[in-house]
Amino acid sequence: MSRVATTLLITLVLGAGTLQAQEDAHMAKAMRVLAATPLIDGHNDLPWAIRESAVAPHDVEAPEHDLRGDTPFHTNIARLRAGMVGGQFWSVYIPYESVESGSAKMQLEEIDIALQVIARYPDVFEQAFDASDVEKIFARGKIASMLGIEGGHAIENSLGALRAYYAMGVRYMTLTHNGTLDWADAASDPGHHGGLTEFGKEVVREMNRMGMLVDLSHTSPETMHDALDVAEAPVIWSHADAKGVRDHQRNVPDDVLTRLPANGGVVMITFVPSFLTENEEATIGDVADHIEHVRDVAGIDHVGIGSDYDGIDSTPVGMEDVSAYPRLFAELSRRGWTEEEMAKLAGENVLRAMRDAETAARKLQRERGPSMATIENLDGRGVSQ
Repeated sequence: MSRVATTLLITLVLGAGTLQAQEDAHMAKAMRVLAATPLIDGHNDLPWAIRESAVAPHDVEAPEHDLRGDTPFHTNIARLRAGMVGGQFWSVYIPYESVESGSAKMQLEEIDIALQVIARYPDVFEQAFDASDVEKIFARGKIASMLGIEGGHAIENSLGALRAYYAMGVRYMTLTHNGTLDWADAASDPGHHGGLTEFGKEVVREMNRMGMLVDLSHTSPETMHDALDVAEAPVIWSHADAKGVRDHQRNVPDDVLTRLPANGGVVMITFVPSFLTENEEATIGDVADHIEHVRDVAGIDHVGIGSDYDGIDSTPVGMEDVSAYPRLFAELSRRGWTEEEMAKLAGENVLRAMRDAETAARKLQRERGPSMATIENLDGRGVSQ
């Protein structure tokens, strides 16, 4: 081999070694952040995946659903540990169509499935009810587990039902799913109210009084604005993306993002490929683009992670299951994110929103008791659901 060829080979080898060292440094930085800060995912549909399982529907204890082994889901314990997940909002989703047969039964069954999952693995999961619980459970090496209702149809126009769900441990409710309600317009259904009705605004106020986070995923932009007008505590989007990057009806417009500093809310970026890009395949880079857009428009304090694992049929390349979070944070490190910024994204922003909502609830509970309002007396009409 000639001296020139030898020199070129050495240069290539050294260059490859330098590149590998840089990549290792970015991954090490990501894992250092996630070891110190609980990564809190805003939305995982494992309870619904178990309910709808083709093998053993509803059966948490079926061998095929054992989270200590390999499962057909995006989620199992080994993957959660590899992904360094520190906190999880388990979605207790029920379809909008369930209102026709009575939502309450199905909603209670979904909550039951989620609580069974948490109870079956006490060395891995522990239920959290507030921000302090999340931090204590994370410090014990477990995954802090919270419940989130996906769709206000579950309360069947009843503030009493809303309070009962809170008492069971539900800590956020998505105001709508894919259908417009008697009191709130959804993003993917023709609007009837121009946002929230008076009863819808009372739902937001009562959630604030209790300390339940108002989740604006799936809602129309008008509903988002109305909720922000009424809210006395931070709101969240448990799983949504940025409309300024991908013009999709499920994404959050910039004029809403600009209101988040005043409210304290957090948009938790989701991994749904069609929300991320118009291309056939979404990538980790697409997820990072949405994260950075929310950061640029709303600020670093107003962005988080809300995957929608086990609620989506496909995932971005490189983000195939719950083990993938460190790869996303390594990508952000490559883009120049500091450890402090990454910690805010991972969980600090959501914890701050939770604490602020808890503080607001304590204040509001000193000022007023449970609302006895009904949709009939606030909106002056009957119930169509």
